[in-house]
Amino acid sequence: MGLFDEDVPKKSAPGTVAVGEDLSRLSEAELEERIEALRAEINRTQKELEQRGTIRDAANSIFQK
Repeated sequence: MGLFDEDVPKKSAPGTVAVGEDLSRLSEAELEERIEALRAEINRTQKELEQRGTIRDAANSIFQK
């Protein structure tokens, strides 16, 4: 452990994305992995949003009778 190791930003674990992370230190392969991780997170978020819309619509149909 060097004297200035704490000053060097650590890379995120593969498959994890830190918003605002310095991208200049990532390789092309790591950038591709980041894009895939972001796409997976977008898909997961969209599915959750769709589920909530379905639940809301079902609740509205029950309470509007």
